Amino acid sequence: MSDNDSKVPLPDLEGGAVPPEVVDAGPLAPDESVHRGAADLEAVFDVPVQVSAVLGRTRMEVGDLLKLGPGAVLELDRKVGEAIDIYVNNRLVARGEVVLVEEKLGVTMTEIIKADTN
Repeated sequence: MSDNDSKVPLPDLEGGAVPPEVVDAGPLAPDESVHRGAADLEAVFDVPVQVSAVLGRTRMEVGDLLKLGPGAVLELDRKVGEAIDIYVNNRLVARGEVVLVEEKLGVTMTEIIKADTN
């Protein structure tokens, strides 16, 4: 399916009043058009997903891991200020930066990773 086969408008998740766009329904209804919007995605709004923010990685032998104790420092494969990876259900979807939000760590997305359609 090419990008021109069907065009689905993105929902306005910020609550603004955006009228739904008309989309070509394709082979299912060649002479009809369908209105789609945020309401069409309502069925998946409650589906739980796992979100992970990965600061960095390292490899070590089990013997070295067992020698670690309080105060030990692990050297990661990232530099200070380098973007961290954001995964949704173990799939890389974005990169971002660590931020402090009311004494808790958070992540702000700086780059969305386009899905590979192979």
